[in-house]
Amino acid sequence: MKKIHFFAVYFAVLSCFSLSFCGEAFAKDSGAGKVIRSVVVRNNRSVSEMTILSNVRTRVGQAFSQPLLNDDLKRLYALGYFTDVSIDLEDFLDGVKVSFIVKEKPVLKSVTFSGNQALRKTKLKKEMKIVIGEMFNPSQLTADLKAIEALYESKGFALTNIGYTKKVDERSNEVSVTVIIDEKERVKIKSITVEGNEHIATKKLLKIMSTKKDSFLTSGHFKREDFDMDLENLRLYYERAGFLDVEVTPDLDYDDTGKRMHITINVKEGNRYEVGQIAIAGNKVFPEKLIRQSLKMATGEPYSPYGARVEVLNIQKFYSHQGYMFARINADSSLNPKTGRIDLTYHIEENDLAYIDKVKIRGNSKTKDVVIRREMRVYPGERFDGDKLQRSKERLYNLGFFEDVQIDTEDTDKPNKKDLVVEVKEAKTGEFSFGGGYSSIDKVIGFVEITQRNFDWANFPNFTGDGQHMSIRAEMGSSRQDYNLSWTEPWIFDYPLSFGFDLYQRTHKRRSSAGYGYDEKRQGGDLRLGKEFTEYLTGNLTYKYENVRISDISEDATADLKAEAGSNNISSLLFVLTQDTRDNVFSPTRGYVLKGGIEWAGGAIGGDKDFMKYTGGARHYQELFLKTVLQLRLRSGIVEPYGDSLTVPIYERFYAGGTHTIRGYEERRVGPRDASSNDPIGGESMLIGNVELVFPIFQDILKGAIFYDVGNVWEKTGDFASGNYKSGTGVGIRVKTPIGPVSIDYGIPLDSIEGEDEEGRVHFSMGQGF
Repeated sequence: MKKIHFFAVYFAVLSCFSLSFCGEAFAKDSGAGKVIRSVVVRNNRSVSEMTILSNVRTRVGQAFSQPLLNDDLKRLYALGYFTDVSIDLEDFLDGVKVSFIVKEKPVLKSVTFSGNQALRKTKLKKEMKIVIGEMFNPSQLTADLKAIEALYESKGFALTNIGYTKKVDERSNEVSVTVIIDEKERVKIKSITVEGNEHIATKKLLKIMSTKKDSFLTSGHFKREDFDMDLENLRLYYERAGFLDVEVTPDLDYDDTGKRMHITINVKEGNRYEVGQIAIAGNKVFPEKLIRQSLKMATGEPYSPYGARVEVLNIQKFYSHQGYMFARINADSSLNPKTGRIDLTYHIEENDLAYIDKVKIRGNSKTKDVVIRREMRVYPGERFDGDKLQRSKERLYNLGFFEDVQIDTEDTDKPNKKDLVVEVKEAKTGEFSFGGGYSSIDKVIGFVEITQRNFDWANFPNFTGDGQHMSIRAEMGSSRQDYNLSWTEPWIFDYPLSFGFDLYQRTHKRRSSAGYGYDEKRQGGDLRLGKEFTEYLTGNLTYKYENVRISDISEDATADLKAEAGSNNISSLLFVLTQDTRDNVFSPTRGYVLKGGIEWAGGAIGGDKDFMKYTGGARHYQELFLKTVLQLRLRSGIVEPYGDSLTVPIYERFYAGGTHTIRGYEERRVGPRDASSNDPIGGESMLIGNVELVFPIFQDILKGAIFYDVGNVWEKTGDFASGNYKSGTGVGIRVKTPIGPVSIDYGIPLDSIEGEDEEGRVHFSMGQGF
């Protein structure tokens, strides 16, 4: 065991008693009945005479009082500045002179450290509250050394010894302290065994603990604070499994060197308690059967006080969701001597329905109140509705303006009414970012971007707060260059109708390895209108006009592919319906997205190409366990020419293979090829499915993924879903960065393609992928 030795002598109480006694005796001989003519302080150095005299009540002109002097002694000792205080009385003029003779505590001159190798003195000093230049306080120094000891333990130095020496300069009354540290070596855990656990496997118990034995993946350092928390977590785990009487005690043994520790955790499980009869009392508004649907524990399952508290919260949540915010729920538990089980009774006091008086918005220094209020699904005068409150919270999160959203209530002076308080913590919505990277599609890329997700064109000079979205982006790579200006107003003229536009130029150079057997340049823009038809159903209408230029087609391409060369104008209307029930659009854990779109190009709308494109998609998200999310995706599409166009332009066809479609294959290499150049030429129909399991590795920043992709692109619409599917599987990581999410996948093709290798490949992309 570590020992810290401190030496101090403090006789304040004893001295005060002695001096009071002596002073009283002296006063009877020399001061009684006399008037005080002078009050002085002697031997003070650091503490001013004014400070000392302001803390005593003995004053010039008063009659001498021994009880008052006794109180003055106590007050001076209570200041904490002195190791000794005495009083001297002497005749002075026609009265008495009172002298307070003090011996000050030494002033702390310096603190130095000796023996510290693992931790720098700057880090050690941060643990110390004692102040240089103030009176030396041994009690505070003791507390500081304990803090340093705890710091060493947190770093794995469980055997560190800490002490101190002090040197007092009698002339200056200053003390210099040297903290002496004997660090020893870090203690490493050689083994951890559990004994006495009959009902819960050792492997499961060890997994609960943050304390681990020395191994290739863990340091194995023993940290007392973490270990104590582990023991408490083990006890709680047993308690929640029904073992209410469990005892968990450790034995710590060291080897002969003192550097290796063997931990034995002794478990006395005791009896396992089960849930007996469950009764519900006091419910009048809702039938018992409906209330029981919110309960998780059932008869025969392990009983724990924690589980009972959760059930109380579940019933409370049920009532709150129905507007009964004033409902009170209590649980009574009793051991049934006949069955040996714990019987539970939930007592419900329903009270009256609660209504919203006011909706208060707090925490928004940049965002206008109206931007928040228009996302709320509850309003003043309505009864509280838990489902609507939850949906309001989800909508506020989905704006991307806030790091945190909390919805609470405040009491009012009106019966059955509460104020609804929406507390937001604003996030950083404006970004100026630039950087570079590598994409498996476009190889080396660089970009610069200005984005404001909470834009307000009328708010000069900050341009924030109205909920608009504005971005300017330039992206340059070895094979492509993109420039884009985008702006969206989600509520045009304060009406729930979104409006926006895009202006862009996109250039892609020929590179067969990326699925392009030609140069492609697009210039154009679009106008967008959006309407929310229901809570989860939205419609978007987009008019797009762009010029597309195809050039530098491979010399060995077929005549059909060479016929695509030249410049064409595309004029189209796109209508998309989307049903989106995701809980969070940025990192969904539940819900689904259904999407269907029709694009009408040419004909009465104008342009050089006539075609109809039909697309559909479905995505489903389901959290399975421990924040592991199953993601399913299905996409389909058909495009066909009409009118004067005999074929669909190559740049409007569907392509598959690569990062965003079927991983494990080169970009756009799944599907029809040009007969001569073997370059991808796309198809008129497409069907792709993806299955992905995403699990956390480090908080919300780093995640892992396992995936399986399957699908194909067919040359004609009549070939849709006709077979010859290609599939791939692999693993990946998802990284949350300040410039957006980054995905890195390693995919392995499971089917062969003529002329393509069957080796696995890395896919790198930026942006939301699933």
